[in-house]
Parts: sequence; structure tokens; C-alpha cells
Amino acid sequence: METLEYLRRQFVYDSWANREVFDAISGNANLSNRPLQLLSHILSAERLWLERIRQQPQSLPVWPDLTLAQCSLQIDDMAILWKEYFARLSPERLAAQITYKNTKGEPWMSTVQDILTHVPFHSSYHRGQIAVQTRAEGVQPAYTDFIHAVRQRLIE
Repeated sequence: METLEYLRRQFVYDSWANREVFDAISGNANLSNRPLQLLSHILSAERLWLERIRQQPQSLPVWPDLTLAQCSLQIDDMAILWKEYFARLSPERLAAQITYKNTKGEPWMSTVQDILTHVPFHSSYHRGQIAVQTRAEGVQPAYTDFIHAVRQRLIE
């Protein structure tokens, strides 16, 4: 499998996993606000990285205060935006250097491939935090293992 296809597939998984987490936390009124805060951060960070790649201004704070309805819309929107991005992305573009400032205002430079590798890892890290938090609050977390999604043919 070529690198571009591999990365595209990771984003399909990422979108599916975000929706699974959303479904798990939205159906549970007894949860604290922390899982929603973490999901909001995941979605905002994904948008931020796409904006950095496209050299666009940041449209959301890194830690936004999104509602469940806003998270649902963000999940759908990000899935479409990443799908469109990958449809136009060439293998050669993966090596392009992107210059940006982090949230502290520090200048950095990363390749598109490194950014596209980072985004699903970052999201997965925070989904793990959501799972720990929900389990600590007595709620079964979403089952978002990649291999589960593949075995069940839940992602392409």
C-alpha cells in the first residue's frame, strides 16, 4: 500500500472513531463535561492542522467549548474536508515543507507527511483519555480499535 493511500485510510478510521466516541458520550447524560471537552479539542486540532497545511488562519481555539451538536457537525465537516484534501493530494506533495506557528506563537516547519501522520495519532491519544474518563465515571467507552474497524469492515 502506498503512503498516500495508507494515510488516507488512517483519516477514514479517525473519522469513524470520532463518531463512535461521539455516539458513546452523547447518549450518556451522567458523564462529566471532560469527555466532551476532549472531543472538542480533537476536532479543533484536526481543523487547525488542515488550516496550517492550507496556510489558512486558525478558525477555532485549540480548546473550544463546543456543544454535542457542534461536535457532530464538526465530525461530519472534517470527514468531508479531509476526503476532499486527500482526493487532490499527490504523493510528491507529501514531502512539502509547511511553515506555521504553534499555539505559543513559535515558528515551526514540518512536512505534509509528518503532519498527516501526527493528526490521527493525536486524536487517538485523546480518545484514549476519553475512554479512561468515561470508564472512571462508570460508563462503557466506545470501542475504537483500528483492527476492530477493519475486521468488521466499518472502514474502507
